[in-house]
Amino acid sequence: MSQGVRRAGAGQGAAAAVQLLVTLSFLRSVVEAQVAGVLDDCLCDIDSIDNFNTYKIFPKIKKLQERDYFRYYKVNLKRPCPFWAEDGHCSIKDCHVEPCPEYLKMANNTKELEDCEQANKLGAINSTLSNQSKEAFIDWARYDDSRDHFCELDDERSPAAQYVDLLLNPERYTGYKGTSAWRVWNSIYEENCFKPRSVYRPLNPLAPSRGRFFLCLCLEKRVFYKLISGLHASINLHLCTNYLLEETWGKPSWGPNIKEFKRRFDPVETKGEGPRRLKNLYFLYLIELRALSKVAPYFERSIVDLYTGNAEEDADTKTLLLNIFQDTKSFPMHFDEKSMFAGDKKGAKSLKEEFRLHFKNISRIMDCVGCDKCRLWGKLQTQGLGTALKILFSEKEIQKLPENSPSKGFQLTRQEIVALLNAFGRLSTSIRDLQNFKVLLQHSR
Repeated sequence: MSQGVRRAGAGQGAAAAVQLLVTLSFLRSVVEAQVAGVLDDCLCDIDSIDNFNTYKIFPKIKKLQERDYFRYYKVNLKRPCPFWAEDGHCSIKDCHVEPCPEYLKMANNTKELEDCEQANKLGAINSTLSNQSKEAFIDWARYDDSRDHFCELDDERSPAAQYVDLLLNPERYTGYKGTSAWRVWNSIYEENCFKPRSVYRPLNPLAPSRGRFFLCLCLEKRVFYKLISGLHASINLHLCTNYLLEETWGKPSWGPNIKEFKRRFDPVETKGEGPRRLKNLYFLYLIELRALSKVAPYFERSIVDLYTGNAEEDADTKTLLLNIFQDTKSFPMHFDEKSMFAGDKKGAKSLKEEFRLHFKNISRIMDCVGCDKCRLWGKLQTQGLGTALKILFSEKEIQKLPENSPSKGFQLTRQEIVALLNAFGRLSTSIRDLQNFKVLLQHSR
């Protein structure tokens, strides 16, 4: 190779590197500029949330998620999709890896076959449980059954439900993508989010919408849309943070993927939608933070314990949880849920019921997710948000709770409690991850 050709190649490489650095620098400055300031529909600013989460919430919620009561989640991953036949060829059923379809092997489609096998491997549930844990679960069930319940337990009582160790099954990139994944989110946005019928949303939920259609909606419907958008943004952040970077000697290496973050949140690539999605993440954080502050009296009663059979650890876990509740109460800029459903009683009641039914439908759509790990975390975070809404809609019942006896007006199951705190823990982690991406972009300069 001549010196001139080598110099030309080096010059092109340097130019590409400079262009990449300029792009990353621009992305950081734009993301910081647009994901800042006061949030819509509340009087809280993003910097206050960042500081509160970093120094008060995140360290404690992370520690809480490692306690036995909160690390095991009982879930039914075998419920069939009630809306369509799940035909995604990389779907994983019954907590084991299914072989990829024969047509891929017959067609010698190497790339698609490799993608499918990777998704199957990464999306499988690690169902490893010690004999000691299995014996403890029997004791937990006996204890829970002795409590008074006043709500349908659904998955928790299903013979197909099983305990899953959340620490062995972290939420991260699994390779689950394409039409099957798009159909889930498209169904959530198209069929279950409040919006004017005349507004079009594309099939791919990562693509931008055509304008701020939700501005013309009433507060309640804007809130609903923001909650779903915030949940979607949070899940995407987890995937960007724990991305499969490479796999050597059969051992995967996970870490943050700036390119993927840019694809999902860059203001230019998403035509301004990315920063709005991240703001909706903060809004969802505020909603669940408010729910935790409201439900504190339920857990402060002596009759409520977090039973695992280890009295000392149970007491420590409850102390840590109450400490977190105290922090949530100290936050000075809570979302005011009283502004919702504040119209005439008949209209407010109808809207609240519509709100509830839309959300219930979304929770059922999570049974249509074709990857077990994705389904696990989708169901958990959806149930956590549903529990938060249940709390916000039950303020009067919570205020009337008896100190030393079960309440017939308001109850939380073990499954709801585990989902509520882990879902909030995921949001807390998302906001921490967003700060890390800003640092990575800064270093890239």
